[in-house]
Amino acid sequence: MSIWQTKKWWEMLVASWQAEKIIESNWIFIEKRKVALWEYGLFVLWLEKDILMIELNDMIQICKKEKALFLQIENFSYKSLIVSSKYRVEYSLNKWYYKKFITPYTAVIDTSLTLDQILSNMKPKGRYNIKLAEKKWVQVKAVEKTDENIDLFYNLMLETTSRDWFNGNTKDYYKIFLNTLENSKLLLAYYEWVVIAGWIFVFEENQSIYYYWASSWDANYRNLMSPYLLQWEAIKIAKSIGSNIYDFLWVAWPEDIDSPLAWVTDFKKKFTSDIRDVSESYIYVNKKLKYYIINLIRKYKGK
Repeated sequence: MSIWQTKKWWEMLVASWQAEKIIESNWIFIEKRKVALWEYGLFVLWLEKDILMIELNDMIQICKKEKALFLQIENFSYKSLIVSSKYRVEYSLNKWYYKKFITPYTAVIDTSLTLDQILSNMKPKGRYNIKLAEKKWVQVKAVEKTDENIDLFYNLMLETTSRDWFNGNTKDYYKIFLNTLENSKLLLAYYEWVVIAGWIFVFEENQSIYYYWASSWDANYRNLMSPYLLQWEAIKIAKSIGSNIYDFLWVAWPEDIDSPLAWVTDFKKKFTSDIRDVSESYIYVNKKLKYYIINLIRKYKGK
């Protein structure tokens, strides 16, 4: 079972105001989220098996009962998984999405390999930067989830988001994420007692996931390669708990050299060449006119 199919995950979504509520019906778990113009969308993350017609019908009936704008289903499987085209036609299910939570591609490491094998599969630059960080006496520690440590991470996150032009979450969100998910960990990188990077991971038997990152861009710390040592220590933790796979969570489409994920992808590919197509999205629109209007507004705003 994935972390995304656990009660703690749903509690975290509701507690952090990411979801209005979680609807459970015949082993189907649906997130109800506010989207736009006082409307709600229903979101389903579907794992590891094909969607049957009876299950799809149940989800659409819930969408109608909740008077939701749409129902979005995201598949997720390391083995690739597709909704039957027969069901898609019958239920007017389009291969599209309103908001993508899982990118189509991810980079992974098979943690059944030995640490030496994992290292040998890395690009030479990845191995070199890990050794460089160790040589420079960067230290990585899994720290307690105290307010003080979360503040250290969040201050770095503010620096990172302002530098790299992306949106982060609130401090309260990170606190709820860490304190609700028991198997989450906050790893901090230190150099001469100064915290220069902080990353959040989730370590489970089925999969370990690299989630959030933040780092200093101070000229004194930039060339210490702390992100590489952070990843290496996280990979070792995943290996030590017997996790099946270490997931970097998302990378750019292999052919898209202009993707906003391109530079992140380049970093992740220094650790592994194992890139997998893991997710497709499907949407059933319950209120077609309202959905069309909202999408026009979103397009105008550039979202």
